[in-house]
Amino acid sequence: MPEASKAVREHKQSAPREMRVAVITVSDTKDEATDESGRILRNGVEAAGHRLAHYAIVRDETNEIRKALEAAIRIGADAVVANGGTGVARRDVTVEAIVPLLEKTLDGFGDLFRLLSFQKVGSAAMMSRAMAGVYKGAVVFCLPGSPDGVRLAWEELIRPELPHLVGLLRK
Repeated sequence: MPEASKAVREHKQSAPREMRVAVITVSDTKDEATDESGRILRNGVEAAGHRLAHYAIVRDETNEIRKALEAAIRIGADAVVANGGTGVARRDVTVEAIVPLLEKTLDGFGDLFRLLSFQKVGSAAMMSRAMAGVYKGAVVFCLPGSPDGVRLAWEELIRPELPHLVGLLRK
């Protein structure tokens, strides 16, 4: 892991310590009992000292995904982490539902996620459409639905940078 510059360390030190995070699972088949990826995210949010502001499981339908995103924004989520529906199958529409709404994209998130995924699963990583951006003052992440992919994204990318990202968005 590269050493952070003094400026980056200072930004991270002044970042908020507690955030309101929403978790949205996009799946046509999961419920709360079988939503392992959602559970990984909810546990990760709480273990990091943040507040789980909203949790929903929605079908892989554009309108349902957007309604869940709007509900999270309405209750004041600083971050929304959606998992599922980011693959290449016909029913995978999370990216199409969310990208048109974004005010800014964080292209580096998807790039880094695919790089880290490639190191673990090889060339299959190219099928991931994981992405992130900003919507109405909140950072939004779209992750694959696999527990391993969710764990990788949360532990290696989102958890370490979330306070810094939210701090910048609050300015």
